[in-house]
Amino acid sequence: MAFTLTESAAKQIKNQLAKRGSGIALRIGVKQTGCSGYAYTYDFADEVLADDQLFEGFDAKVVLDKDTMKYIDGSSLDFVSEGLKQVFKVENPKVTAMCGCGESFSIKI
Repeated sequence: MAFTLTESAAKQIKNQLAKRGSGIALRIGVKQTGCSGYAYTYDFADEVLADDQLFEGFDAKVVLDKDTMKYIDGSSLDFVSEGLKQVFKVENPKVTAMCGCGESFSIKI
């Protein structure tokens, strides 16, 4: 099982947790939605649960549950500027197609 963070993503995770004032990590999930099938979800993690995997990089942490791992194992997380917005971006080698707006994706498991 592998998941990596860029330095930019780690910096943003630490900034968001500091602004929130609590939490230990960013939690990433996958939900079924959109025109292509799936979308990523982001939340704060206050604890690591029994079925979670914890990944660390550049002094920041990401939590993924076992169901999410089957969709994004081998991926990396970046934080990028796209036009006027700044967003987390998952670079996922399992993605087979993206919708036109870039919000949802198809995947081969």
